[in-house]
Amino acid sequence: MQIYKELTSPASKEFEQLLNSQLSKTKIEEGKIIEGKINKITDKFVFLFIEGLKSEPVLDINELKSMGLAEKIKVGEKIAVLLERIEDKNGDVLVSASKAQKIEGWTKLVDAYEKNEPIMGKITSRCKGGCIVEHIETGSLMFLPGSQISDKPLKDISHLMNEPQKFALIKLDKIRGNACVSRRQIISSYKKEDKAKLISSFKVGQKVTGTCKGFTSFGAFFSIGDGAIDTLVHLMEISYQRISHPEEVLNVGDVKELVVIAIDNEKLQISTSIRQLSPDPFLEIDNYNINDSYKVKIVKILDFGFFAELEKGLTILIHSSEISNVKKNIIPKKAFSIGEEVSVKLINIDKEKKQIAGSIKALQENPFITFEKKFPVGTICEATVKASNEYALFVTIDNLDEIDCFLHQNDLSFKEKNDQEIQKYKQGQKIQVKVLEIQADLNKIRVSHKATLKDPFDFFKDKKVNDTITVKVISSDAKGLIVQPMECEMEFTIKKSQIAINNADARPARWTGGEKVDCALLDLDFEKRKVSLSIKLLEEIMNKDAINKFSSPLSGKNLPFSSLSDDLGKKEKEKKEN
Repeated sequence: MQIYKELTSPASKEFEQLLNSQLSKTKIEEGKIIEGKINKITDKFVFLFIEGLKSEPVLDINELKSMGLAEKIKVGEKIAVLLERIEDKNGDVLVSASKAQKIEGWTKLVDAYEKNEPIMGKITSRCKGGCIVEHIETGSLMFLPGSQISDKPLKDISHLMNEPQKFALIKLDKIRGNACVSRRQIISSYKKEDKAKLISSFKVGQKVTGTCKGFTSFGAFFSIGDGAIDTLVHLMEISYQRISHPEEVLNVGDVKELVVIAIDNEKLQISTSIRQLSPDPFLEIDNYNINDSYKVKIVKILDFGFFAELEKGLTILIHSSEISNVKKNIIPKKAFSIGEEVSVKLINIDKEKKQIAGSIKALQENPFITFEKKFPVGTICEATVKASNEYALFVTIDNLDEIDCFLHQNDLSFKEKNDQEIQKYKQGQKIQVKVLEIQADLNKIRVSHKATLKDPFDFFKDKKVNDTITVKVISSDAKGLIVQPMECEMEFTIKKSQIAINNADARPARWTGGEKVDCALLDLDFEKRKVSLSIKLLEEIMNKDAINKFSSPLSGKNLPFSSLSDDLGKKEKEKKEN
C-alpha cells in the first residue's frame, strides 16, 4: 500500500498509465451486451470474468439451463450477458444472460422483418386465438394466429408441435416487443410459385378435361391439370339455355370437356366454358319472324318478366309490361310457373346483343280499342261503382270488369263540396255516366256523371244584374249567409257586407236557417259560372224607386229585417203578461 501514499511519485504515475491503458481496451457501459468468460463453477452459480470490471459477475445455473445453455456451462466458455449495474448498493456487478438473449433475439427478428426474410421456429404450445412459436436461434417467443397456421382449416395440429419449420414475420411491435408470425404465408408462397408454373402451361382456346367439384350461385368449380388447379365455369358459360343454378344441369363428380376462355396471371385464375364447345342456338334465329306467334316453354321467372325457350338453348324474354293490356304491375311468379307453355308474338330481335323479345298481349285485342268502338266519346251509359279513393271513383261499363273508367270528384256533380259528395257513392251502385275521353294507347278512359245531369246554372239564363230572386237561407256564419235560390240546386254566399245598408242590421246570426228572403243579382258571369247576391243592393234599388215615386225612402217594412220592431214589441208584451 506504500505506492498509493504519494500519488505524485513516478511509481504511482506509472501505475495510473497502466490502468488507463488496460481499461481503454474494453468499453464498459451499463445497458450494453458484453461477453463474459466462465472462470469458476459451483453447484448453484457460475462466475464470469469480464475484462475491465473490478469484480466477477455471478449467474444462476438454473437460469442458464432454462435458456437451453446447459452445454455451455464449462470453464472457458463465453456467454453474452446484459450489464445492468456496474456496482449495486452491495458493491456487486449485476448482469443477466436471459435479457441479453432476448435483446439479441429481438435485434435479429427486426433485421429479418425489415429484409422480409423467413425465420426458423417451432410451435411450443397453444393459446387463446392461436399458438406460441419459439424462435430457434434466439429463443424469442412469438404469436401465431389460428388463421395463419395453414391455408386450409386444420382440426388437429399435433403433427406440427415442436417441429422446426419456417415462419414469415407479418407484424412487429417495436414499442411493446411483440411479434406475430404466419405459417400460412410460407405455404401459400410455395403453392403460388407452383401454381404460376402450372397456369403458364395453359393457353386461351385450349380444350381441357375437368371434374365438377362444387357449386355457387354464380357458377360451378372444376378441377383441371390432374386436380392441381381449380377453374370457374360461370353460370352464363354453362349452357345456352337459361338456368337459375348449376345444379339444374350438373352434378358433383361430372367429367366435362372445357375450353379456356381467359387467364389472369396476376390473380392466378383460369376461366373456362362448357357452352362455347357447342354451336350457338342463336344462329337459328333466321328461322323465326317478327310478328309471328309461337308456342314457348317458360324456363325462368324473374320480378320483371320471364324467359321462355323457342327451342333448346334459344330463349325469349317476355317483359311484365307485355303480359296484359289491362292489368298493371303483374307479378310474373304468381301468374306463371316454370314449365308452363304459352303463346307469344315475336316483337323484336337484336342480333348484336343476341336478345329476343316477345309479347302475350300483342296476341290479344286491346279491350280499350274494343271499348272505344262500342262506346265512343259522348256516349251516355250506365256504370257500376267498382272502387273509390279520396278524390275519384272507378266504374265499369257493360260488365267489362277488366277496364276501370276514371270518374274524378269534380265530374260527380255541380256542387262545390265534391269531397263530401264522393262519400255518398258505394261499391255496386249504379249511376249514369258520359264518356269524356278515351286514350287506348295509355289504357285510360275518363267519364263524368255531372255531364248527364241538368245544369242548375241554367236557372240564370233569363236573369240579369239587378234582377230580384227569392232564396232560402241554408245556414249562417260570421262571414255571411249560405243561401239556395228557389228551384235551383246550387248554393251561394251572401257576404255580411251585402246583408243590409245599416251595419246594425247586417248580422248573419239573425238567420237560423229555413227563412225565405228576396235579394238582387249583384254580379252574373256565365263563362266563369259566378253569381253574387246582395240584400243590400235590393234595399238600395227599392229606396231609389221610392224616392223617385214618393220623394222619400222606404221605411224598410218590405225588407227581411222589417219585422224586427214588431218582434221586439211582441216579446216585450209577452214579458209584461207573464
